[in-house]
Amino acid sequence: MIVRSRSPLRLGLAGGGTDISPYCDTFGGCVLNATINMYAYCTIELLEAQDGITFIAQDLKTEFHTPLTKYIELSGELQLHKAVYNRIIHDFNNDRPLPVKVYTYSDAPPGSGLGSSSTMVVTILSAYRHLLKLPLSEYDIARMAYEIERIDCRLSGGRQDQYATTFGGFNFMEFYENERVIVNPLRIRHSIINELESQLMLYFTGVSRSSAKIIDDQIKSTSDEKRLEAMHEVKNLAYTMKECLLKSDVNGMSELFKHAWLAKKSTSSSISTKQIELIEDKVLSAGAKSLKISGAGGGGFLMLFVEPVRRLEVESALKQFDGLIQPFRFTQQGTESWSV
Repeated sequence: MIVRSRSPLRLGLAGGGTDISPYCDTFGGCVLNATINMYAYCTIELLEAQDGITFIAQDLKTEFHTPLTKYIELSGELQLHKAVYNRIIHDFNNDRPLPVKVYTYSDAPPGSGLGSSSTMVVTILSAYRHLLKLPLSEYDIARMAYEIERIDCRLSGGRQDQYATTFGGFNFMEFYENERVIVNPLRIRHSIINELESQLMLYFTGVSRSSAKIIDDQIKSTSDEKRLEAMHEVKNLAYTMKECLLKSDVNGMSELFKHAWLAKKSTSSSISTKQIELIEDKVLSAGAKSLKISGAGGGGFLMLFVEPVRRLEVESALKQFDGLIQPFRFTQQGTESWSV
């Protein structure tokens, strides 16, 4: 038997960082995000027992194999693949091992700021759900993906990515203590989505970064008055950004990007870099209206608001850097899986 799945990556439009403990546990966090037509993919083949277990991350050119077992040590490479397998076997297969070959691939590298790691966990879980006919809801999948990353693998990070890719579309998410999450899907007029796609540029800086240091800084924000005020501002701007989006005020969203970028940079000294500041100066001089980073910061993808009539000028300014302009469209569908 063969099953496949795919899950969309996301753009963090506002509120990123307020979904991280202890901030959201103490003050409540909120994030506005939207999924795009870049994906993480998974194929699972069910094999014979003697074939053992194989994980192949095709984009990373990494492979892992072990004889059939009910638990794989979480060490070395492909830790997320191993952790998902362990959770599935323990929670849903009565500790009976599964002989599987798991292939994965992502349209974005780890550290891109598009939630690629969490998206990969969700898409692998989605494939197992289809393979074993598991009665898991969207909230169940997202919560399990969060636990696998943050508890099983002990990786620092927030909560928005797992829910964004599972639900898909434009969502306003609220995060509270005791792991309570509320996902509010937003109905956005097609003409406004068209205008957002016309004005937004996605630019990969060419630098993949580890978000751990930035996230650790944000974790400490509740004990630093200046950073705490910046986090409050990030959260407040998410509410205002949502209002602009629902009222079809794209220019208002562009203006809020300026304030959101300044507030986000105030939550950690690692969010911006000299290279990002240089890119910012060049694109604003060339006609971009505003920009901000997607994800934790330090590299990855930049989102730029640009009037369509100035787009070519901004593209020309970006040619002096080593990055890449990434075409994209917004998508409404979350994680999907199917049999072959």
